[in-house]
Amino acid sequence: MKGPLDSRQLQAFLILARTGSFTQTAREMFLTQSAVSHSMRALENDVGCRLLDRVGKKVILTQAGEHLLQHAEKVLKEMEVARTGLEQMARWGRGRLRLAAPATLCVRLLPPILNAFKQSFPQSLIAIEPGDAADVPDLLERGRVDLALALESKPDERFDFLPLFVDELVFIVAPQHPWAKAGSAPRADVPRETLINYTPGSQTNRLIEAYFREDDVVLNTPIQLGSMEGIRELVKLNLGVAIVAPWVAVDEIARGTIVTVPLGRRKLRRTWGVLTWRARRRSLAEETFIRLAREVGPALMGSAAPK
Repeated sequence: MKGPLDSRQLQAFLILARTGSFTQTAREMFLTQSAVSHSMRALENDVGCRLLDRVGKKVILTQAGEHLLQHAEKVLKEMEVARTGLEQMARWGRGRLRLAAPATLCVRLLPPILNAFKQSFPQSLIAIEPGDAADVPDLLERGRVDLALALESKPDERFDFLPLFVDELVFIVAPQHPWAKAGSAPRADVPRETLINYTPGSQTNRLIEAYFREDDVVLNTPIQLGSMEGIRELVKLNLGVAIVAPWVAVDEIARGTIVTVPLGRRKLRRTWGVLTWRARRRSLAEETFIRLAREVGPALMGSAAPK
């Protein structure tokens, strides 16, 4: 199978079809007339048929030449469109940003970062795909997203993890809950308490279970609700307690409708970061997003920058 046709030969062929003159074609392409003639002979040899006929000083297309002309115009037009697109992408303020992020971060973290990002890349195309930890590797591997906001987990040689901020998990309870008044959660009470769970089997859940396993505490999880807003409402009604990072309920905590209580004397912290495909070079837009996330994240989430 032969390879694609030479673009310079196609360009000369198009000009020759329009002008009907080797001399004019050579002039427009800044070539000699013999160079244009040689190019057309090479093109005819490549396609295996005659494309041009000379009628006096005029050059006309054969039937095969007319057929090629239709395709050559489309091919070179597409190449022109591609070049224009690439030139536009190279200009200031353009680019593409494709992200995956858990729903809670989409609500709390992304809006201020993307607002700052748009000031540097006002014409950038932004696509956000909600994705939990289990979805992230597949999204990156299939090229659906370029960056993923995720919790630090076991190292994967395919990806780089770039830390952004650290948060701490706490109990959230209603103001009338006994733990709110005491300011602590007695270990003996924890197994008997109704725990409202967000995502069973998630990485955060495994961290929580491992944390309490060290104290031989088995959590009682009769309510599973895949909505952080719903969890906050149930907690406010004193129908149970939840284990979250304070930034998840920052508005309710500020209004006093939810109270935070430490898990215990030991702290349980998580590291959030950006997961990227290791073999792929990051664009300026992606590097800018990561920088903004590192600047905005810790203050916004009321947490610390990773050490």
